[in-house]
Amino acid sequence: MTRRIFSFTLCAMLIAPCSFAEAQQAGRVFRIGFLDRSTAGSAVFVDTFRQELSKLGWIEGKSITIDYRFAEGQTDRLPELAAELVHLKVDIIVVSGREPAFAAKGATTTIPIVVTSFPDPVDAGLVASLARPGGNVTGLSSLATVLNSKRLEILKDAVPKLVRVGYLRQGGGVSAELPLKDLRAAAPVLKIKLEDIEAEADAKGLDSAFRTAKRKQVGAIISGGGRLFFAERKRIVELAVKYRLPAIYPDKEFVNEGGLMSYGTDFADLYRRAAVYVDKILKGAKPSDLPVQQATKFEFVINLKAAEQIGLTIPVRVLERANKVIK
Repeated sequence: MTRRIFSFTLCAMLIAPCSFAEAQQAGRVFRIGFLDRSTAGSAVFVDTFRQELSKLGWIEGKSITIDYRFAEGQTDRLPELAAELVHLKVDIIVVSGREPAFAAKGATTTIPIVVTSFPDPVDAGLVASLARPGGNVTGLSSLATVLNSKRLEILKDAVPKLVRVGYLRQGGGVSAELPLKDLRAAAPVLKIKLEDIEAEADAKGLDSAFRTAKRKQVGAIISGGGRLFFAERKRIVELAVKYRLPAIYPDKEFVNEGGLMSYGTDFADLYRRAAVYVDKILKGAKPSDLPVQQATKFEFVINLKAAEQIGLTIPVRVLERANKVIK
């Protein structure tokens, strides 16, 4: 009897992965839908996602195809774009951020959804809990919202005489308002006057926002996050230099474009981990069985060239805390 049980268990273990292997041998091509409120300007993260899928053995055009839908900043188009992906009968939908996640969840309760980054999925009601998300949604939490107070603290340390800071944020939407809660709580503790500066993520809107910042006599800028600002990161960095404003950004890619400092989640790591979840789901795992994972990698990067450009000397104690210093 024991031998029979062992044989049955061994067969079951061997058969389980075979179903996936047989699907590939039969020439099945899995279809992945990708939904983003931004533009193709955030393609650096999409490339990271695709590269990780390739490392996991997925070949575009042979075992998978990816259908992209970018809202180009028009958030109200997201439900329509999500519905398009459902109509295409994709096998899984990958989304980035709050609005795309809810648009996809509203479009389907059966197709698995993997979120590459979401600040607070439990508080927002996207999933039941981190450990047991339930339903058809899982993925990664970026913890992005709660990091803003840390950015304000770093900015204060880097510019010791700082008294007024402008928070540059995208206009509209719940995700644009959430970071202000933590910033408004942290500012008085640091003896900082916080100025809320709303901006549209285009050339005209950003230039107007920086002129507003100068008019309000802010001494530095905290740039809000989001894929729209990320796509316009080079323009934002150039404006900060033009107006000689020290600025801290949520992503290291801003610093790579010449920005002064960044502190935040390693989003490339989140996209790699999202690819792992896609791999597991396409091989048979259920989203409800995959816990929502939180960000574990955070980076603090300083660009001394940018500091020199605006005549800022960053204290040694701040430089010592950085993960990377560009000289």
